[in-house]
Amino acid sequence: MKKITIAIDGYSSTGKSTLAKQLAKHLGYVYVDTGAMYRAVTYFAMQNGYINAESFDKESLINGLPFIQLEFHFNADLGFAEMYLNGTNVESEIRTIEVSNFVSKIAEVSEVRSKLVEQQQQMGKGKGIVMDGRDIGTVVFPKAELKIFMTASPETRAQRRFDELQSKGQNVPYEAVLKNVQERDYIDTHRDDSPLVIADDAIEIDNSYLTREEQFEAVLALVEDVTKTM
Repeated sequence: MKKITIAIDGYSSTGKSTLAKQLAKHLGYVYVDTGAMYRAVTYFAMQNGYINAESFDKESLINGLPFIQLEFHFNADLGFAEMYLNGTNVESEIRTIEVSNFVSKIAEVSEVRSKLVEQQQQMGKGKGIVMDGRDIGTVVFPKAELKIFMTASPETRAQRRFDELQSKGQNVPYEAVLKNVQERDYIDTHRDDSPLVIADDAIEIDNSYLTREEQFEAVLALVEDVTKTM
């Protein structure tokens, strides 16, 4: 079967990463979680005092970009690659609600997007890749053979995120999670540089009432349809 590029975009907490991991494992493809890359830059900004609830020192972050090294290291025990920032595993640190509160603001910065998009395009040169994010089908891989756009109601997504945080011992009120989801939606869709939009040739999937298995089977069928015609 000829290898293709699969771009998965959509709103936060729609299960993009879960689907992308399933597809990559089943197809033997490389999986890249671009959200983890933006979260790692956000964590870097937080650790260096560039961003907090009161202020955002954008210029200092831009000046610090050359000192950010991002890598994915595969963890055989977990079955997926983890995010490393300057040689340190930050997979757990970047998944907190605190990072979630700032990541969309960091992702608005054109210099950040330029740096990460360049890295992402390099990763996908050989095809056989599944990449998820906000602008994969529109900016990173506009010629991807298959583009998926995932959505679900804000309440559904907030409940999923709330359950995930609870399972990790992070006691965050549901209302705070819902507010975070809604704020990220607004920032992602209204930023000047690469806003979250549905590519003209993307297939939209509302998974509000789909199980993970139903979603996986539906997208796998789309992959098979695309590869048959190549």
